[in-house]
Amino acid sequence: MDRPFRLAEILGALSLTTDLGAGVPFEKGLRTCLVAAGLAEELDVGLEDRRAVYYTALLRSLGCTTHASLFAEWFDDDVALQRELKVFDLGDPANVSAQVERFAGWSGPQRARQLTDRFATEVPAHGLELSRASCEVSAALGRRLGLAPSAIATLDEVYERFDGRGFPGGLAGDALTVGARIVHVAEQAVLAHYEGGAGAARVRVLHRAGGQLDPEICGTFDANAEALLAPLDAPDLLAAALGAEPPPRIRVPPDEHEGVSMAFATFADLKGRFLLGHSAHVAALAGRAAELSGFETAACVSVRTSALLMDIGRVGVSSAIWDRPAPLGPVDWERVRLHSYWTERILRRCEAVQHLAPLAPAHHERLDGSGYHRGARGIELSAGERLLQAADVFAALTEPRPHREAYCRSDAAALIDTEVTAGRLDAAAVSAVVEASGLRHRRASWPNDLTDREVEVLRVLARGLTNREIADVLVLSPRTVQHHLASVYDKIDMHSRSGAAVFAIENGLVPATADR
Repeated sequence: MDRPFRLAEILGALSLTTDLGAGVPFEKGLRTCLVAAGLAEELDVGLEDRRAVYYTALLRSLGCTTHASLFAEWFDDDVALQRELKVFDLGDPANVSAQVERFAGWSGPQRARQLTDRFATEVPAHGLELSRASCEVSAALGRRLGLAPSAIATLDEVYERFDGRGFPGGLAGDALTVGARIVHVAEQAVLAHYEGGAGAARVRVLHRAGGQLDPEICGTFDANAEALLAPLDAPDLLAAALGAEPPPRIRVPPDEHEGVSMAFATFADLKGRFLLGHSAHVAALAGRAAELSGFETAACVSVRTSALLMDIGRVGVSSAIWDRPAPLGPVDWERVRLHSYWTERILRRCEAVQHLAPLAPAHHERLDGSGYHRGARGIELSAGERLLQAADVFAALTEPRPHREAYCRSDAAALIDTEVTAGRLDAAAVSAVVEASGLRHRRASWPNDLTDREVEVLRVLARGLTNREIADVLVLSPRTVQHHLASVYDKIDMHSRSGAAVFAIENGLVPATADR
């Protein structure tokens, strides 16, 4: 990200991430944004309020990972609970029994009754403090993302209700910002629309008028429902949402990109008690290792930023899995393996970070093809991807996990070397990461005094790739590749690709998984 990007682009990507964490349908945030933006225009609110509505609607669930571990402990599945909380309405006595009957269905009939009783006990006792903490996290992340004070104030009221029975302030009526009241209506309309189209949306909104929702805004929605819901048929909802952004369109300069990415990392790392700070830890290791490996400045930035974004897909997996000390079964492992897929899917949707989509989700790939989610192997993995993999493993080893204490750096270095021996991690990448951690690490001794980078180039060269392709694989400039190739040919006394391939074979440098 070496150019300014629109803030709305990155917030659109983040809204997709919050959809995963909140257990709602993918693109729910984009849909809420479109309906809320239309409502704000129909109500003719001021520009500042329209902007607050737009950004709050996108990021309505920005605090959804705040209590993920606690909710998983209390209710078995925090993602399922978040989904239920979006539609649960304790202010509707006539419908409470039906809601209770459905509540906690994810855990089976017998367990559901226990969880329902717990919900009835815990929400009144802890709702205030939990909602206050969620709003605090949303505000902190909102400031890091560069949101205006008006948007942050509106985010602070996403758990409030028009009748004053919400959290954390118990605000009622006009004491709530108009932005929050609009977003409340838009969200319920969108959630009902998923279930039964425009008719269901109108019924839900009118039914909750005067309780959870502002009756005047509900009336405006009902009178204009067809037009307000029409944008939901757009073929590309992200493009439609970007087009709905009120002026001026905010752009984030390159020197602030990493700070925005840190908000993504924080949001993702809140998903587990043992994951806090993991993404930033990996970013620091991988970025320094890239520098030690001779990466150009732009490539170092890409590696660091990718590390900050690599785990955004994990928010769609229950914290009950991330926090579990016992071995995972096959079904839960499949859920874990999907988190990198979701990371890639989200990044590919956003133009500002599309170029990181191949790199960021590759941290669980392995040279022997045993990793996930693509099952890539050997030559398919770039030098940047290999560094990210090594940094992720080393960082995880030196952090506590539910099933073990943290290893000291020297023990972690010994353990990660076994992954090199097994052909799963790259020797040069591991060496650079261990060195980046502050330890001295014995670099591999290569034939003919080749350096680690020259061996990387030789291995790719031996496969028959062109200079341009070598540059793409190793995240180097063509000029740097040419410089390395000249040195390689000089050191091995060969002057053709075929000759270089023979030298690599004879010296055990290929396949790339060889333990050197």
